Amino acid sequence: MSQGDAGIDLNTSLGYLLKEASSALRVAMEEVLRPLGMGVTHYACLELLAQRPGLSNSELARGAFVTRQTMNVLLQNLEREGYVTRPAEAPVGKALPARLTPSGRRSLDQATAAVRSVEVRMLSGMTEAERSAAFHALKSMILSLASPPTPPPPPADRG
Repeated sequence: MSQGDAGIDLNTSLGYLLKEASSALRVAMEEVLRPLGMGVTHYACLELLAQRPGLSNSELARGAFVTRQTMNVLLQNLEREGYVTRPAEAPVGKALPARLTPSGRRSLDQATAAVRSVEVRMLSGMTEAERSAAFHALKSMILSLASPPTPPPPPADRG
């Protein structure tokens, strides 16, 4: 892109800033989770199962923002390590609902404390009002992007 092209000014782009914040958060989470033998996706899977026991592979993948294939590999590893359990056969349909084991719950408790420390650090420079405003602004952005885009108006008839 040449200097004359109208592009996105990365210094003022809110989308770019959100991606930068997301990346910084992920790096900080990985740093505190690594000593516990897990990464962000591993943690997200355990957290989702604690809050919503019995989720299928597809539901877990959506909740952790990964592909079904990635989640399937992770679930197999978590099952082999004794953190989750799944039935040998699907109770209904093809989905094998996963549940945390006591070992998985203990591992999650440690990870949750570590991740919470990252969130506390991330928000430490903000007042409660600023935190609330940021929360509501982010929720609004998510809802706006989840809605179908508004089509542009038709071109004016010049005839």
